[in-house]
Amino acid sequence: MSCFYLRSNSLSLPNAADRLWHGRSVDHPGTFVGSKATHIRNIAIIAHVDHGKTTLVDGMLHQTNVFRDNQQVDERVLDSNDLERERGITITAKNTAVFYEQTTINLVDTPGHADFGSEVERILNMVDGVLLLVDAVEGPMPQTRFVLRHALQRGLKAILVVNKIDRHAARPDWVVNETFDLFVELGATDEQADFPVVYTRALEARAGHSPEDLADDLRPLFETIVDYIPEPVVDSEAPARLLVTTLNYSSYVGKIAIGRLSSGMLEPGQPIVLVTEDQPRPGRVGEVFTFRNLQREAQEAVYAGSIVAVSGIEDVSIGDTIAAPEDPRPLPRIEVEQPTVRMTFSANTSPFSGRSGKFLTGRQIRARLVRELESNVALRMEETETAGEWVVSGRGELHLAILIETMRREGYEFSVSQPQVIYREGDRGQRQEPFEEVYIEIPRDCVGPVTEMVNRRKGTLTDTRHADDGTVHSTYLIPTRGMLGFRQPFLTSTQGNGIFHSVFEKYDDYAGPIESSDFGSLVSQDTGPATAYALTNLQQRGTFFVPPGEDVYSGQVIGQHIRSGDLTINVCRAKVGTGHRTRPTKDAEHLAPHRTMSLDDAIEYLDTDDLLEVTPDALRIRKKELRHEIREKAAKRAEL
Repeated sequence: MSCFYLRSNSLSLPNAADRLWHGRSVDHPGTFVGSKATHIRNIAIIAHVDHGKTTLVDGMLHQTNVFRDNQQVDERVLDSNDLERERGITITAKNTAVFYEQTTINLVDTPGHADFGSEVERILNMVDGVLLLVDAVEGPMPQTRFVLRHALQRGLKAILVVNKIDRHAARPDWVVNETFDLFVELGATDEQADFPVVYTRALEARAGHSPEDLADDLRPLFETIVDYIPEPVVDSEAPARLLVTTLNYSSYVGKIAIGRLSSGMLEPGQPIVLVTEDQPRPGRVGEVFTFRNLQREAQEAVYAGSIVAVSGIEDVSIGDTIAAPEDPRPLPRIEVEQPTVRMTFSANTSPFSGRSGKFLTGRQIRARLVRELESNVALRMEETETAGEWVVSGRGELHLAILIETMRREGYEFSVSQPQVIYREGDRGQRQEPFEEVYIEIPRDCVGPVTEMVNRRKGTLTDTRHADDGTVHSTYLIPTRGMLGFRQPFLTSTQGNGIFHSVFEKYDDYAGPIESSDFGSLVSQDTGPATAYALTNLQQRGTFFVPPGEDVYSGQVIGQHIRSGDLTINVCRAKVGTGHRTRPTKDAEHLAPHRTMSLDDAIEYLDTDDLLEVTPDALRIRKKELRHEIREKAAKRAEL
């Protein structure tokens, strides 16, 4: 196995004027040997969350002169939307191209979180190999296993990149051995298991043959990609066929279909046939683009083997095939794993509805969800018998939370219910539910509380090991039901020192009932501003979610009760004035700080009879039934 490292000195790679293949511009079809496009490499970068893949792409872009020497460039340039930068994760797959000598390297940066695994699954349709990025301390993680399984099943070859070797506890040899064992466990062929190894320091963009012999640039990494990753297998003489892998939108040219051109060529104005799940439809290409320097560039023609973008086909969907009229055969459609979690979306019916949102009606919310289905292939939406309600299914809590936050920032106002797992029927007619493999890293003195919490959630220990620094690494198989609302109690049990990652593993037989929360909710009795006087006198009842002066309404959840069961209280009560002069007091000085709920916290908190009111400037938890007397009657009927 060959070994390399990474650093930020600029490579002496060709600039825009020198990017030629044997005297031809890079937009030329290039060199074809037999059925292979020898001038192209299509490669995806896959890794677990925070292992550094987007940072590595930044280094590759800098060293191939994508940016001017005096240009100010943000870190993680491919994490282009606000949510990605705030959370520090990649949510949607993005692609660009860099040029190394006479080769175009199409790079695809993919998400590292299991909830966005559908992005990885469909992107793998476009590439011929992968850079598998692994942390030099943590080694292969659950998401690494998930993505690698899909890559190996597709027959893709992998280059192992061991990143962050400058970390204090780095153990690159152990990581390489663990990754090799993982390849074998996942059924890799002998050729796939004989992977080259590239050791990297992505922040410094350095590469070398060993930790003691560092090069000054990324040239060894580029050479490994060109030498090891196979060229695209294409048929340049056959009619054009392109599988639509992802969609984009431009206010100038409309919907843009993106995918790898498997055969032939496409040019503006060319007639095509759009092969869908229903009936083939004729169409015509608007413009054709390739990707270069983080942008789309219009071309006079695009050729087989390249990752391209096509405009002018408005009714195109992911999984469709764009084909020449003389040979309208479809390519195999993209298959992704089915959703495991669902939530009910509905129009906002609270007393504070319409205070800040621009899009409030059920028609507007439904139209936005339908539009999301076009590009989010792992998402499902079902109509319900109730007007203004839709069941939206996704790959996990985070998958749905990103959709909720995106709609919220676009000005939508709506309500969502507690997440519920999606059951299915087994071979013998038994009920089955989704299970997740959960990797937990905690201090040794937290093992007892965490083990007790996992056991209550029907978790099963599958592996454990003790590190020299006192950290315990454990792997559990836990029903997805048990992972709903897991994060907050886990952080409480570990005093914030625990880390966990989860990935969908399989459907298996129903694990039995899981104990409900030990705590109920504090529910507002009246509508009006919360007063410091009332909150101070009631703070022994639990933890509040609202500060003094904030408007609340009857039926709104304003805090967490210290006991099980809900408690309805009046937080709008003001101090009664008298004619007596008393020593002045400031009630707010004796009031404990309220708990600020993020979107993830609010979703985890929801109970079966709760709704989360989502607006552009506020998140409010409320009861489905706002009237206190009706909730009391329903509770009494349930006890009978």
